[in-house]
Amino acid sequence: MKKPDRLIYLALGGAGEIGMNAYVYGYGPKGKERFILVDLGIAFPDMDSTPGVDVILPDMSWLAEQADRLDGIFITHAHEDHVGGVAHMYRHFNAPIYARPFTANIAKRKMIEQGHAPENVHVVEAMEPVEVGPFTVSYLPISHSVPESAGLVIDSPEGRVIHTGDFKLDESPVVGEAFDPDLWAEVSKPGVRALVIDSTNVFTGHAGRSEAVLGPEIQKLIKAQKGMVVATTFASNIARLKTLADAGRDAGRSIVLLGRAMRRMTEAAMEEGILTDFPSVISPEDAKNVPRENLMLIVTGSQGERRAASAQLSRGKYLGLELKEGDTFLFSSKTIPGNERGVAQIMNNFSEMGVDVVTDADGLYHVSGHANRPDLERITGIVNPQVVIPMHGEHRHLRTHSKLATANGRQGVLAPNGTIVDLSGNAATVAGYVDTGRVYLDGAAHVGSYDGVVRDRLKMALNGHVVVAVMVDEDDDLLEDAWVDIRGLSEVGTNGAPLLDLLEDELAQALARVDGRTAADDDKLSDVVKRAVRQLCKEQIGKKPEVTTLITRLAAE
Repeated sequence: MKKPDRLIYLALGGAGEIGMNAYVYGYGPKGKERFILVDLGIAFPDMDSTPGVDVILPDMSWLAEQADRLDGIFITHAHEDHVGGVAHMYRHFNAPIYARPFTANIAKRKMIEQGHAPENVHVVEAMEPVEVGPFTVSYLPISHSVPESAGLVIDSPEGRVIHTGDFKLDESPVVGEAFDPDLWAEVSKPGVRALVIDSTNVFTGHAGRSEAVLGPEIQKLIKAQKGMVVATTFASNIARLKTLADAGRDAGRSIVLLGRAMRRMTEAAMEEGILTDFPSVISPEDAKNVPRENLMLIVTGSQGERRAASAQLSRGKYLGLELKEGDTFLFSSKTIPGNERGVAQIMNNFSEMGVDVVTDADGLYHVSGHANRPDLERITGIVNPQVVIPMHGEHRHLRTHSKLATANGRQGVLAPNGTIVDLSGNAATVAGYVDTGRVYLDGAAHVGSYDGVVRDRLKMALNGHVVVAVMVDEDDDLLEDAWVDIRGLSEVGTNGAPLLDLLEDELAQALARVDGRTAADDDKLSDVVKRAVRQLCKEQIGKKPEVTTLITRLAAE
């Protein structure tokens, strides 16, 4: 008997966390479904939990094992947490990538950087149907903080699903398309089985504000400053970049863009015809010849990234430019949870320089790119779905949003990463679970979160590291004293003696007691060394360091 076909939804990233968005839709018999993937994003590391890591990617192992059943990858918009992982992970899938023109421009640049053919990225216009496997997918324009954002209308034999992507309800967004409620109502008329919806701002009780309200306040601020003005925002927020640049120009200032990501985004927006009247900019070299009271820098690093322009300016000069007492630095952005420490460090650095730091504490210089609770309820009412599945949020966001949908008379489904939801039939049901997690891009290598690389790095950071080298002759006799090197530990013990000398003395005594059987066994000999080192360090400095033992055995001639 033929197995019945089913329509499933599965988040591999982005549901239960902020970042790393990756959502799978499947249709067909259980275990033989054909898939599409919506978004493949990244998250950014921090020195506290992921030292040395470049970016964090969702663990796509489950889908990679079934890559022959993946018919297409659809990218909703050009934010890193939606498009940033595509090129890094493409070798696992080799499926066609679809995106609207601006997003495709960014995706192609990333593919080239990683050695993939940009022709694998296919440009799709708004509301142009794309048939892949059992699905027909169309891009449904929506406003957000990056141009050409879109939801997806996903049709299958089991019905229509609308996936919002990231969105806000902005009917005057400065750059990009305004929210069109009539269009959203029109595509919802045939009936919508499920609305899979952004949950980021579900806790914000007031309706969202338009990007257009910021211009006058930012202009007023810049015109009132006597020294150089520097502003930072998300590099992808093209509308905000234009608002800042227009305000600087109107205040009689020359505009400088600092940061690779910001230049890349503005270039892409100009290439695609999205930015047609952006103020002219000057180079950092030319800026050195402009009086500082006539300068405005727009820079990357609104989230405290150590290598971005904001952080480098806070530590001194960047490309020959520096801030001084009497200058002003504006954060036209909201600090994403987890980034507070890095942002605060930059603010304090500028404060020590005598720079005035302005934030959005009063709501004058930033508006969110995500829909607030009243907006979420409004769009849900327009779409009128049978089922609401919250996504793009931490677990508390998803749970609250799911309860909100239920309270409004719909079936709200809580489906964090790894939850397979069967959308077939009259009600959505949880049909199973798959393992999910994260993968670290560490230099050029992909490292699993359970591989121990980052864990060992953290242990060394927390406890320090001791290397001990021991030589053993052909008769299993220990030769000379052990050689010791320490890293990340106090150089002096509590008794005032050098820790290195104390360790060498302690090891000399411990190794002198070693019998022939222990000396002949590398593991046993290493255990003797580690115990002696950790015990001495615990007594002298209160730490039990990581210990690496190097055992060299001399062969008989």
